[in-house]
Amino acid sequence: MNKEILKSGVQNFITEYYATDSLSVLLKKPQFEGISQKELVIQLEGKNKSRLKLPSWFKTLGIYYPKKINIEQTSSEITAAYKSELVNGKSLVDITGGFGVDSYYFSKKIVQVFHCEIDENLAEIAAHNFTILGTKNSISHAQNGIDFLAQSDTRFDWVFADPSRRDSAQKRVFKLADCSPNIPEHLDVLFSKTNRVLIKTAPLLDISLGIAELQHVKAIHVVAVNNEVKELLWVLEKDFSDAPTLTAVNLETSQQPFSFLLSEEKKAIADLGEPLRYLYEPNVAILKAGAFKTVGNRYGLKKLHEHSHLYTSDTLVNFPGRIFKIETVLPYNKKALKLYVGSKANVTTRNFSESVASIRQKYKLKDGGDRYLFFTTCTNSERLVLVTKKT
Repeated sequence: MNKEILKSGVQNFITEYYATDSLSVLLKKPQFEGISQKELVIQLEGKNKSRLKLPSWFKTLGIYYPKKINIEQTSSEITAAYKSELVNGKSLVDITGGFGVDSYYFSKKIVQVFHCEIDENLAEIAAHNFTILGTKNSISHAQNGIDFLAQSDTRFDWVFADPSRRDSAQKRVFKLADCSPNIPEHLDVLFSKTNRVLIKTAPLLDISLGIAELQHVKAIHVVAVNNEVKELLWVLEKDFSDAPTLTAVNLETSQQPFSFLLSEEKKAIADLGEPLRYLYEPNVAILKAGAFKTVGNRYGLKKLHEHSHLYTSDTLVNFPGRIFKIETVLPYNKKALKLYVGSKANVTTRNFSESVASIRQKYKLKDGGDRYLFFTTCTNSERLVLVTKKT
């Protein structure tokens, strides 16, 4: 960490020119004594990447930024804030602290937070930023988090882990056993120091696989932001052995969280039916959580097909997803679609044999407009096109 970067003149430059092209900065002669152009670019890129993802960091003068990959891998503020609502108590250890965004938000809910980061430079950066942000109850340790736990004589209220999803060759991995640290391998250590563990994983991790790899999973949170799944959160509780509760949330929308028991979904029987007046498409968090039957039953909707994951009703209901009014139901053939050839439409396929790209090409459909075409399969296995508009 180069403290020359914290001088007011350098900070003012970073604030004014954070959006400047990196290459043009690199090609210039050093602009500040004791600071290389490469170091300056790291600060400019870090601030630029934080503008939308980490607005509190972005707007605070004196923040020190790490390499952009560290910012890319960190939680956004909105997802970190959501995590912080899942914990409480006097003490929490973040064993994979990184840039410190999650630790910062945990410190708003927990009396004492221990931020462990094996990279000494990154640990120093996080500690500096905690001070700049006014956080007094987060202590940064430049140490392997698993070692910190193993060597501690304290029992903590929570342990948090966000395992690195890149292997030694920097290739992406998704199974928990392939991440670093290997959480399934170290669960005994974790549960020797706490009764409750919170784990963040990639959204691509299969939920059933995660349950199989872990132990004592009490709850799983599928966290989306503006209908894009960002992360899965796993709450583990020592000796818990019942069916986990799944909660699907779509942040930055007005949609309410949807919670259900995994056992409830397994027992549920979908009420199938033909298209009615309204069409419902669940948000991506619900689809990732796998509440395919439960969501329809909970809202009194009919499902178009066991595998289509589209729902319908005659009366409008407040639903966690997109809602459309069905204008026309067409059989899938060239004659029926002749009217729409060359027009503008938003195209979606659900349980359909052709891709969106091939349908667009076949019917010369341009993207956009206020018409939404759903190509799907209904209860009698008939392929239909639902012509709709958003409510």
